[in-house]
Amino acid sequence: MNSPNQTPRSILMLSLHGYVSAEPELGKPDTGGQVVYVLELAKRFSRLGYQVDLVTRQFEDQPEYDEVNEGFRVWRIPFGGQDFIRKEDMHDHLSDFVTNALSSIRNRGRQYGFVYSHYWDAGWGGQKIAEELGIPHIHTPHSLGWWKKHNMGEEMSEEDMEREYRFEERIRTEFLIYRTCDHIIATTQHQTEIIQEHYDVLDRHTTVVPPGMDENRFSPVRQEEVDDLRSRYELGEFDVLALGRMAENKGYDLLIKALPTLFELKPEARLIAGIGGEDNEQDSGGVSSLKELAAELDVNDKIVWKGYIPDDDLANYYRAASVFSLSSRYEPFGMVAIEAMACGTPAIITVHGGLADLIDYGTQALFADPYRPIEFGTMLATPMLYPKLADELAIEGSRFARRTFGWTGIAKRILGIFDRVRAAKYDQEARM
Repeated sequence: MNSPNQTPRSILMLSLHGYVSAEPELGKPDTGGQVVYVLELAKRFSRLGYQVDLVTRQFEDQPEYDEVNEGFRVWRIPFGGQDFIRKEDMHDHLSDFVTNALSSIRNRGRQYGFVYSHYWDAGWGGQKIAEELGIPHIHTPHSLGWWKKHNMGEEMSEEDMEREYRFEERIRTEFLIYRTCDHIIATTQHQTEIIQEHYDVLDRHTTVVPPGMDENRFSPVRQEEVDDLRSRYELGEFDVLALGRMAENKGYDLLIKALPTLFELKPEARLIAGIGGEDNEQDSGGVSSLKELAAELDVNDKIVWKGYIPDDDLANYYRAASVFSLSSRYEPFGMVAIEAMACGTPAIITVHGGLADLIDYGTQALFADPYRPIEFGTMLATPMLYPKLADELAIEGSRFARRTFGWTGIAKRILGIFDRVRAAKYDQEARM
């Protein structure tokens, strides 16, 4: 049963916060893994014959459209003024977004078969839009307010945490989204378990599809090329790489506390800290705190503070490192670790996230608890101490990452879910 305003092979994707564009400025506030995720999926959807409008917020001096290809464009809807808005504060302006988006969609005669929203801000807006258009709404959370709140550590008081992250409002809104949307695509099994237990969602209402990565961009190279890259980027044979935006949940302080153990076991080792966004004052303050901690632990002289690593250099940094570290307190998935593994670099990942549930420990990667610094430091040193293990992790980790997380295969799996959700929705309507 098809409604006349539905075009099954046309998708309205929503990702509202950060700087979303055809060429995203990764490292800017709220602009990281989620932006890569939605862009790569949209590109693959269009490659597979779908028309995709990726709708985001228009602010500062951004144009209305980025025409990516014949089947995919980024479409910016203005709301909330001209200035950047943190994702934690986006909810204050979402009613205006829904009004402006629906007005633009109807005035331009746009027709969609699905709404596919990302994160709770877009999820709230996506549900309203889908209800008005009479089409299915599929949602990917990316992270969960309940889990993040309960894994922030004790560094902030309850009052400060609520003021900064607005968890009460977020969790309440997430509950409504998850209970009313047509389907949830989670990125890990652990996420689905939390959604079912703490948001009262039925098992059949969720499906796990892991994130993807660009297997053409993130690939291993021969040892001769690795040596050349280490020379070009001034990395050593026993350097640990950690990179990402500066955020409490990333656990960089826990990593620094693990360094004395690493340096005791492998004195030649160093940490290459690609931490923080580009020209971001808040990130700079966080990095300053990390440097103070490193000074207290007397390890600062063995840390190279690289700051933001440009996207064009990212794959080469992965390849040049001896080990990649993911020390997060909370990490819904950890795409940077998958990218590093795809490049042939042994990865030490956190147990506090979904990726640890998927890997074959000791063959594809190693994991440890970053809250136990001796344990985490020992795991960082282990591939350096045992070259045969390092070779095993490099080869099998790359195979695992590339075969499991290529974007085209991920996109096909998600489109299959869309079709099943649509068929179930209209079968139900036909019986009413």
